[in-house]
Amino acid sequence: MNLSFPASWQQLRPYAEYAPLIDLCIQSRHVTRSMELKLAVFCDQAHEGADGRLDLVGIFDELAAPGFPAMQDRMTVALVLEWSPDESGQQPLRADLVTEEGTRVLTIQGHTEVHSPADPRRPARTRLILPLERVVFPQEGRYFLELIAGGETTRACSLFVMEHGRPA
Repeated sequence: MNLSFPASWQQLRPYAEYAPLIDLCIQSRHVTRSMELKLAVFCDQAHEGADGRLDLVGIFDELAAPGFPAMQDRMTVALVLEWSPDESGQQPLRADLVTEEGTRVLTIQGHTEVHSPADPRRPARTRLILPLERVVFPQEGRYFLELIAGGETTRACSLFVMEHGRPA
C-alpha cells in the first residue's frame, strides 16, 4: 500500500470539515466504557497458575465427528473480561452456544463479583474457566459462543464442527 501526502498544508481540506470527527473522538475518550472481552477460547484444559497467569492447553476452533448429532466428552471455555470502575459489584453473566441460525444448544448462567483492584491504574478483571462435559452438537456447521455481560451481547468465539473424513 502506497501512501501519499499533500505537498503543502494548503492542499489539506479546511479544518472545519473534520471538526465533527475530532469532536467525536474527544468525546469518546471521556465516555465510560463497559465490559470488554479480552480473551475467549475453546480448549482442552485451562487453569490459573500460582503466579496469576492463565494457562491454556490445547486451544482449538474445529472439531471432527463421525456423524451427527455429535457429542464432545470434555472441553473448556476460557474467558477474560475487563470491567470499567462503575461496574463494581455483582454482575450477571450468561454464555450461549448457538448455531449459525441462532438456535441455542447450551446455556451457562451465573454471576461474578467485580472488585476494584488494589492498584487503581489496573482494570478490574474476571477470569472464567468453564469446563463443559457431554456437549451435543446437533449438526455440522459453525457454532458461536455469545456472551451476555455488562448489559451487552458479544460474539466471543466460534467453533466449526464437521463430519470426519467427509470431503469439503
